[in-house]
Amino acid sequence: MNAVQRHHLRIAWWMILPCTIGLICFRLFPILASFLISFTDWNIIGVPEFVGLNNYIQALTSPLGVKVLLNTFQYALVYVPLATALGFSLALLVDTGIKGVVFFRTLYFLPFITATVAIAISWKWMFATRFGILNAFLSWLHLSDPIAWLSNPNVALISVAVVMVWKDTGFYMVLFLAGLQTIDRTLIEAAKLDGANRFAIVWDIILPQLAPMTFFVLLIAMINSAKTFEATISLTNGGPNNASTTLGYAIYQNAFVHFDMGLASAQSWVLCLIVGGISLLHYRLQQRKT
Repeated sequence: MNAVQRHHLRIAWWMILPCTIGLICFRLFPILASFLISFTDWNIIGVPEFVGLNNYIQALTSPLGVKVLLNTFQYALVYVPLATALGFSLALLVDTGIKGVVFFRTLYFLPFITATVAIAISWKWMFATRFGILNAFLSWLHLSDPIAWLSNPNVALISVAVVMVWKDTGFYMVLFLAGLQTIDRTLIEAAKLDGANRFAIVWDIILPQLAPMTFFVLLIAMINSAKTFEATISLTNGGPNNASTTLGYAIYQNAFVHFDMGLASAQSWVLCLIVGGISLLHYRLQQRKT
């Protein structure tokens, strides 16, 4: 390496130094610190006390910890299939060349780029027990008495999931639409000439061709379902009686409400392992498929 190359290398290092410092201080150090804190009992103010695996045991085996994990799983069972199916359905609807389809693509995508808090407030009005539009519609149809959508333990979690499905469906639609654009149209035209109906085309041609994108969408949806927070705090605050508290919200609650940083850090690493496990499973399945 000559003098000019060494000079250019020094300039390059000086150019990336601010970004490197930021990465170390605000990414790598907090990750390492949270791992160490997860083995302690610390309330931010006092001195951390080493407690071993107690925080992990509490996060995984205590009644509240088990309830939070079950809520997270139940939320995913509602969110992932609905968001994926609706995203795919909308992608099929807007995958046309008709005039004005760009308007509908934009319309369906708008909720995703809208602030979650703003969407949650709007849905909170619609979910209102006495004056909400949903209960008014059910009353008009004489189908049901007013439902406490956000204060009934049986439906609060589902209500939060439905709001996030409505918000995120447009994003999954765009992903599926990108996959649909890569499908060889001659296969679809040939199937139509052979007399295949729309369902047969979707089932036998489009879905197999979209398998990699479907795997990717399922991965993103499962990750998003595991870390939901904004909708929960805006709609239910985890209630009633922790009925809608998922892992993402429990981490916030333990860290910044109860100031139990050790338990919050342990739950953060549990969440990290869940997301990492899902990603690894997706990678293994993709490798096996290829």
